[in-house]
Amino acid sequence: MFKTSKDLLHYWVRAAMIAAIYVVITLIFAPISYGVIQVRISEMLMVLPYFTIAAVPGLFVGCMIANIFGGFGMLDIVFGSLATLISAYLVTKIKKKYLVPLPPVIINALIVGAVLSTVLEMPFYMTAIWVGVGQVIACYGLGYPLLLFLEKRDYIFK
Repeated sequence: MFKTSKDLLHYWVRAAMIAAIYVVITLIFAPISYGVIQVRISEMLMVLPYFTIAAVPGLFVGCMIANIFGGFGMLDIVFGSLATLISAYLVTKIKKKYLVPLPPVIINALIVGAVLSTVLEMPFYMTAIWVGVGQVIACYGLGYPLLLFLEKRDYIFK
């Protein structure tokens, strides 16, 4: 995978930059980033694994750090971050552009929906639907246009 130590360094620098950007965007938009009804703007970055595998650990770590500030405790820190890790990995396997935002929508609706249902003692179907709607807005409404924009500038990830 890595031909030189420079390639390895570039990989981890990209991952760290993506993590930092995820955290900053989440915290800037904190009022809408957390809760049952949430549109986590930083989730638009979930299209990045389509371009670079370095986005997988970057998004995972970024989500984990952002979830520390969320107020839903260890359950959200662990399982919310795992949802991001699973989603990011699945995005690397998708070949059709229009499907790229789908894994984070489905995975987060199910896993984060379950976490919020447990923590807030609300019906699962309600939390899953609200998280799913927020994910559609972030991943398809913002992430898909980002994907199309970045695709025209493929030099960014070389």
